Amino acid sequence: MTAARPETQDLRQALLASLLVSAWMVEARDPYTGGHLWRVARLAHALALQSGSTPREASRIAIAGFLHDLGKVGIPDAILRKPGRLNDDEFATIRTHPRIGARMLAGHPLAGLVVAVIHHHHEMPNGKGYPMGLTDTEIPHDARLVGLCDAFDAMTSARPYRKGMPIAQALDIIESELGQQFDWALGSAFVQMGRAGAFDGIVGHSDEGTPLQHCPACGPTLVRTRSSRAGDHFGCPACTGRLTWTDTQQGLRALPTGEPASAHELEPGLDQVQIETLVQEWGDAVAGL
Repeated sequence: MTAARPETQDLRQALLASLLVSAWMVEARDPYTGGHLWRVARLAHALALQSGSTPREASRIAIAGFLHDLGKVGIPDAILRKPGRLNDDEFATIRTHPRIGARMLAGHPLAGLVVAVIHHHHEMPNGKGYPMGLTDTEIPHDARLVGLCDAFDAMTSARPYRKGMPIAQALDIIESELGQQFDWALGSAFVQMGRAGAFDGIVGHSDEGTPLQHCPACGPTLVRTRSSRAGDHFGCPACTGRLTWTDTQQGLRALPTGEPASAHELEPGLDQVQIETLVQEWGDAVAGL
């Protein structure tokens, strides 16, 4: 394969970075899913390698894992940020996000890398998924893989109406649904990896070595970026209270100030360093396109 010219590769990486930033900002709208995209990408990358993918293929699948919820940009805040369970009509609206994401990427130079995952990550082998009710191998392999990682992260993450379940419990559920909700071969490998501790540094984290935190006042997820420093102020996206990162024996912790956050402090704080790191890690997936 002919090597890409440096300027062409730079352009592809810039396109990739723009997609990752877009996905990151969509996720920032939901106060409970912080770090979800990073975790799904990391889980997908690990499972892809374990299942026989080449490093380049694993990078491509990780990118798709990070972008899988891009279509949630079209979901109203009242539904996306609802603190309780969704009713049938609201869930029907949520179910539109795979198609929205696929339409958004139509014609994008990198669409071929990820669009199948974005469109089909909620399909199930038993045909009870959405948006098309595909079964078994009708579902693209990458979508089956990312969908499994997405479901596992949903089970092990906190929501307003429930705590995240332990890893062991989520793995038991996946094992009980092999061939039904989850691909048999991929699910079996995933369960084996999880029981060996492969996901302990991913679950409950938003970056390498960075555990999630929660608002001390109201509970939703707080994401500490790589650039966060002691003394930095920021706002909780749910209760809009002002918090500050404070040095403790357990590392940086978010502590409330008792004041309302300013508009600036409530702006989603893009983790540009994380994005740049991921682009460098996954750049092999866009090389030579």
